[in-house]
Amino acid sequence: MSLTQQSQRSVWPDLEPHLLRVRKPARYVGGEDNIVVKQPRDGDTSWLVCYPDTYEVGQPNQGVQILYEVLNEVDGTRAERGFAPWPDMDEIMREEGIPFFSLENHLPAGSFDVVAFSLSAEVGYTNLLNCLDLAGIPLRAADRGPDDPIVMIGGHASFNPEPLAPFVDVACAGDGEEFVLEVDNVLKQVSNRAERLDHIADISGAYLPDRYRPDYLEPRDGEPHGRLRGIFPVEKGTANRVPKRTVTDLDEWPYPKKQIVPLTETVHERYAVEIFRGCTRGCRFCQAGMITRPVRERSSATVQKMVAEGLKNSGFEEVGLLSLSSADHAEIRGMCGDLADTYEGTATSLALPSTRVDAFNVELADELVRNGRRTGLTFAPEAGSERMRKVINKMVSEDDMLRTAETAFGNGWRHIKLYFMIGLPTETDDDVIAIADLGLKVLELGKSYGRKNKVTVSVGGFVPKPHTPFQWAAQDSPEETDRKLGLIKTRVARDRNLNLRYHDPYPGQIEGLLARGDRRVADVVERAWKLGARFDGWDELFDYNTWMQAADEVGVDVGWYCQRERASNEVFPWDQLDSGLEKDWLWQDYRDAVDPQGSSGPSEIDDCRWTPCYDCGVCPSLDLANQTAHAQPSQQHSRRLPILSARPG
Repeated sequence: MSLTQQSQRSVWPDLEPHLLRVRKPARYVGGEDNIVVKQPRDGDTSWLVCYPDTYEVGQPNQGVQILYEVLNEVDGTRAERGFAPWPDMDEIMREEGIPFFSLENHLPAGSFDVVAFSLSAEVGYTNLLNCLDLAGIPLRAADRGPDDPIVMIGGHASFNPEPLAPFVDVACAGDGEEFVLEVDNVLKQVSNRAERLDHIADISGAYLPDRYRPDYLEPRDGEPHGRLRGIFPVEKGTANRVPKRTVTDLDEWPYPKKQIVPLTETVHERYAVEIFRGCTRGCRFCQAGMITRPVRERSSATVQKMVAEGLKNSGFEEVGLLSLSSADHAEIRGMCGDLADTYEGTATSLALPSTRVDAFNVELADELVRNGRRTGLTFAPEAGSERMRKVINKMVSEDDMLRTAETAFGNGWRHIKLYFMIGLPTETDDDVIAIADLGLKVLELGKSYGRKNKVTVSVGGFVPKPHTPFQWAAQDSPEETDRKLGLIKTRVARDRNLNLRYHDPYPGQIEGLLARGDRRVADVVERAWKLGARFDGWDELFDYNTWMQAADEVGVDVGWYCQRERASNEVFPWDQLDSGLEKDWLWQDYRDAVDPQGSSGPSEIDDCRWTPCYDCGVCPSLDLANQTAHAQPSQQHSRRLPILSARPG
């Protein structure tokens, strides 16, 4: 048996006898409805599309589902899936010599041409290293040989790839549908690994970290680290900046068509349709909204077709109409009405998982529950005081929120969930207490419409993210976040009917380190992994002391990366990735928020889908404008949903 044949031998015979020893064996068996199982053939290209978390978290991920289908539709291309093993399976795999494997054919990860990780959050970094180590793939790209797979990352967290730079061969900035097909075409034409990387480097959106070198200034003013002078190409001809990839017409990419139906419970049990991509609301903290600009809507006709085919192919009973703010789709009312008409009297229900207060409309909500019960609505005011909402450009007044709540309770909705952040720039204790006060006011409205009505207030700590106006801001320490949470707890203690939920502030500190870290932070990631860090997004497994020990051992000052406000001229580790946003515009927007001129307070920016352009830079850089259901600008404005008005139930 050749080495290639050995590497493509299924691990199933070795794995199966141990499945009853683990907590959830269904995570590892595959065999779901709608999977694509292609047998390995000479000449085919092969992709292992991975999510660095458990099966139940990663299986519903839209990025994984879409790229899996897009690749498998290509003749001569085989795509399979991989998910991080839970510690009980990890231990068995190491004991028995079972490598990290795919679900479809249970093949070792090392037998694939590409091992690609979808990174929606930074907390998956140590799992990524663990998967590579289990696969027998050298952790550092510099140590990989000609027979090793190309290790690729994509997703929102890839817009600052530097904390993972030594471990990855390629980072994709932006949308992946066209990008992976262009990479696959390279794989088909070139067999040599080094030559493949040379050709991939020419693909728009491809960032190859080993072709760039960071340069640091000397530490100043007693600081523990020197600031970044820049990240520069190693060779002439390498681009100084890498532009993001943007799919211009979502109607041409109606995926997923045959969504995989899991064998075990997952975090989302629904057929998901992305009704538009991008957001121009301009929330200053929101990385997803900034890096996915401009808005590209799917037409209502395409959404209708996708829902019909998706339900038929999957058997799901819930349809999720997904986007960053789904009620903002120009045709949302008609779209939901048509879908509700189509599935009225059936078991199929509709859901808008992401809804803004100022885009919510009770008639729209009624359409969504035509086949179900009015149980709960979720809104994200993000800040408790009107001043803070102006700072973050979340243009929702307290009157809007209370009017929306009153109308919802008056129309039979029983539970409202409110999401807030603490630690935002310029925040005072009064702003923090205002979170509790707003929650209590909404609860009082709820009680007036029924004693069993409930309000849940969820609070998380703010983490500054790259490519946003707040990328310059300082992050609160965990101790300060704890203190502010105490203010909220004290305020809501007078009414135990308010359900208060809050996040542990310590994982947010590590998220902040990884979100804005440079290449020096990669040593912290590797050391934390060697010390046992895994599943850092899980409360029961996250260990703050492990991360702080790792940072101390490699000489990285976490506070310098997290609690320090950046200067206007500071070079960021992600500046070589072009999200389309002008850095000068982001800086001015930050100053308008935290140091406003005049008595009116922080400056607000309206949604540029309905107002004149405010020169963020995205549309000219991409030669593309906002697309709102193929309507003309005058039509677009007239279709904007009105703010919910109160009326009795």
